[in-house]
Amino acid sequence: MEVADFRDRMCDAAGHLFAQEGPEAFTLRRLAGELGVSPMTPYRYFKDKDEILAAVRARAFNRFSRMLEDAFAQRGDARARAAAACEAYIRFALEDPACYKLMFDLSQSDADYPELEKAASRARRTLTRHIHPLVDAGILEGDPERISRVFWAMLHGAVMLHLAGKLECDLRALLGEAFGALGKGFRSRK
Repeated sequence: MEVADFRDRMCDAAGHLFAQEGPEAFTLRRLAGELGVSPMTPYRYFKDKDEILAAVRARAFNRFSRMLEDAFAQRGDARARAAAACEAYIRFALEDPACYKLMFDLSQSDADYPELEKAASRARRTLTRHIHPLVDAGILEGDPERISRVFWAMLHGAVMLHLAGKLECDLRALLGEAFGALGKGFRSRK
């Protein structure tokens, strides 16, 4: 258990450093200094900087997925549950923008790190899960996977613009209008 605890401590410290300095400035030597251990200690637990970045990202994806899953598990109809998942998504991004950017704004290959690939896959499933009940209820029409990618692209784009300070309006109001327009596009035309 000691190894797992120390890896967790390293990931916490690394996540903090990534948030403060960005992945480019992060070094394992700096991480060792932050933890008060020898410069070689991180190499006993992680192969290199990319491996610790993958571990930090996997933890973030899992925390993100839990928030969305918990929101979706609330009682209510398909619309209410989808809205709760959307709000959880926004809340995660706004409460922890550094982790959000690490999750979605890097080109690190998930496939090279099984733990990261599993966590990222869980997040993708979680992001599409709330669309299926909307299609089943006849609120939306079409392929749920395709619809969810369209909604996610809109949500992610708006959140990133907001985080960059480029969105000159209220994020939630904009998303309400955008989702309303997208929803009309995916409604049954019968």
